[in-house]
Amino acid sequence: MQGRLTLTDADLTRVNLAYADLASADLTGADLFRADLTGADLAYANLAYANLAYANLAYTNLTGADLIRTDLTRANLSYADLASADLFHANLTHANLTRANLASAGLTHANFVNTTFKDTKMTMLA
Repeated sequence: MQGRLTLTDADLTRVNLAYADLASADLTGADLFRADLTGADLAYANLAYANLAYANLAYTNLTGADLIRTDLTRANLSYADLASADLFHANLTHANLTRANLASAGLTHANFVNTTFKDTKMTMLA
């Protein structure tokens, strides 16, 4: 049995993790400022309280990810899959969500000031 990758509170500023397999990783409180996560698999990862400001998350799989109180200021989330992700109190100020999938995502108290929503898929939770 393989263990779950744990990078809690890690300093990953400007790191290149493009196309990395980080599914179910624990990145709670990690600093990923300006990180390149293009096409990475972060499905069901815990990114609560992480700093992803200015990060490139284009085409990233964030299905079911925990993004509670995550800073996504000016992050590029174009074409990202955030289906069923929890964005409770997340900061998405000036983020780019062009063609992102937010179907069934938890968006309670998320900050979307000046966020780009072009062809973004959104459905409400029942």
